[in-house]
Amino acid sequence: MRTVAFNKGWYLLYTNSKQEKKVAEQLVAKKINYYLPIVKDIRKWSDRVKIIHSPLFPSYLFIYLEQLQNYYDSLEAKGALYYVRFGHEIAKVADTIVNNLKIVVNASEFIEISFVEFQKGETLTISEGPLTGLNCEVVQYKNKEMLLVRISLLKRSVLAELPVSHLSKYNFSKLHSF
Repeated sequence: MRTVAFNKGWYLLYTNSKQEKKVAEQLVAKKINYYLPIVKDIRKWSDRVKIIHSPLFPSYLFIYLEQLQNYYDSLEAKGALYYVRFGHEIAKVADTIVNNLKIVVNASEFIEISFVEFQKGETLTISEGPLTGLNCEVVQYKNKEMLLVRISLLKRSVLAELPVSHLSKYNFSKLHSF
């Protein structure tokens, strides 16, 4: 009999379109830890403007699998489709990525997802505000100075508006990075 190696940690669960919140509710009932980053999105119509709270990564949930049974239980949730894989292995997400996403989502008024591939820029450290101590890359995007967080696993970039005055050069070896 072959034993399955299991590594507890964060993984990405792909869901049916617009089913992230429903899957998350089912995970709570199953006592499975998850993270669903939600951001404010401003929608403009000809007669009104509305703020909508939507998932930062549509159709994705970060799931913390403590044991192999959590994997099977989470896939039983109505709306859950499959775990993101690299080859035959489910893709593990580094704890630092999830922790840094939590910090950025909680601290930033404006966050945007971009499918644009940005050129590698200078890495700086955030020296002021709620993101103090984190490394980032600064890019020019839509005529604004933006903080860029690369999430290569999802082939997307998270952009957050941040005053350039909050950035400085530091010894990066002692600090967290995105």
